[in-house]
Amino acid sequence: MKKLENKCMLITYADSMGNNLTDLTTVMNKHFKDAVGGIHILPFFPSSGDRGFAPMDYHVVDPAFGDWNDIEKLAEDYYLMADYMINHISAQSEYYKDFLAKKDDSKYKDLFIRYKDFWENGEPTQAEVDAIYKRKPRAPYVDANFADGTTEKVWCTFDEQQIDINCKSATAKEFIRDNLETLCKHGLAMIRLDAFAYATKKAGSSCFFIEPEVWELMDESAKIVEPYGVTLLPEIHEHYTMQQKIESHDYYVYDFALPMLLINGLYYGQSQYLKHWLEICPRKQFTTLDTHDGIGVVDVKDLLPDEEIERTKEDIFKFGANVKKIYNTAAYNNLDIYQVNCSYYSALGDDDDAYLLARAVQFFAPGIPQVYYVGLLAGKNDLQLLEETKVGRNINRHYYKLDEIDREVERPVVKKLLELMKFRNEHPAFDGEFILEDCSDEELVILRQKGDAFARLKANLKTKKFTIEHS
Repeated sequence: MKKLENKCMLITYADSMGNNLTDLTTVMNKHFKDAVGGIHILPFFPSSGDRGFAPMDYHVVDPAFGDWNDIEKLAEDYYLMADYMINHISAQSEYYKDFLAKKDDSKYKDLFIRYKDFWENGEPTQAEVDAIYKRKPRAPYVDANFADGTTEKVWCTFDEQQIDINCKSATAKEFIRDNLETLCKHGLAMIRLDAFAYATKKAGSSCFFIEPEVWELMDESAKIVEPYGVTLLPEIHEHYTMQQKIESHDYYVYDFALPMLLINGLYYGQSQYLKHWLEICPRKQFTTLDTHDGIGVVDVKDLLPDEEIERTKEDIFKFGANVKKIYNTAAYNNLDIYQVNCSYYSALGDDDDAYLLARAVQFFAPGIPQVYYVGLLAGKNDLQLLEETKVGRNINRHYYKLDEIDREVERPVVKKLLELMKFRNEHPAFDGEFILEDCSDEELVILRQKGDAFARLKANLKTKKFTIEHS
């Protein structure tokens, strides 16, 4: 089974490139074998919501997608990453249903965070509610309605189908070990710890990235997967210093700041903010321009001045193609202030030159590049799916049929992108140094060098043109 390599990683759902994992394997081997070294398959477990992110059971693959044999077959040719939602489990899982049925007699009674045990008087004060880093304008909970007719509050950070786990409890520690070991046994190279920063909670705090508990949880998880040669990737959208802190503990991190910084640079023909980030960003990281979520805004706080963040965010609706403010409102079940929903290609106005330049910068930046499946095919905003579902994030979650992919890969922009990805995967310079060279504010010049091998990107953010010189 393949282990982690410094090659481009595709991010896709199991049913977004064809109908299932069999189709995905066919598509990968037919079109993308040279361009893609690894695949992050978004949650492929039975789930009750949030496109797989409300998992019911990690021991099985959702039969609609295939089975573990399909995962293991892909793992022979690509290094694979799967998600572990360390913060929560489905309200429809057997664990939570057992808790509702048996309450204090359930063996899972300590798996969940019960308000009566967490808060001093069973309820948070207003000050404690205000301190929580949360996604809802109230205390994060749902009512657990037990079979005996009683009700109590349990912690729920996200959707009501995603019940938070009490990671400190002995029951949860065994639960986490069992699930991580199960994933490791099926050929994975990496496991992404989804919503990781929410998993540590302490009364009176933000209940987000709480130290030292966050490091204890990370280290415990790393020890579980270490015998299997599996690498962990904690997923956190927040201030860039948090990613730097994680890297200082020698873990991989995400670069979620690059997408917005590049849009800013390409919209206004300026590189000063982008250059500053490239100088200070973590080196042990995975870079992104697009993911299954939106384009992150919170991630560039203090990397862009507040007025630059605001004008960039506003101008996505002006310069982007087919993206409107209403898509980021309650009308489309999306009130997330942390991101803008839009495909990256459309955020750049469906402009081939701007898009290829953005990808070239990503591939030359420090870290291992991830390319979302819509981005792999330079996909436009899917307004039909958006209107059919009224879910804002679906604007960037198109379902590609096999014959549609056959057509899309013939587009010049996609052909050029795949050539860039193949170059990034094969050239030895990308295993070496990252050097920013002097240039004007509208330009960006990056040298990657290892011994005698070199690759130099010369990009002009104003004209949207670039060249690559290489050994």
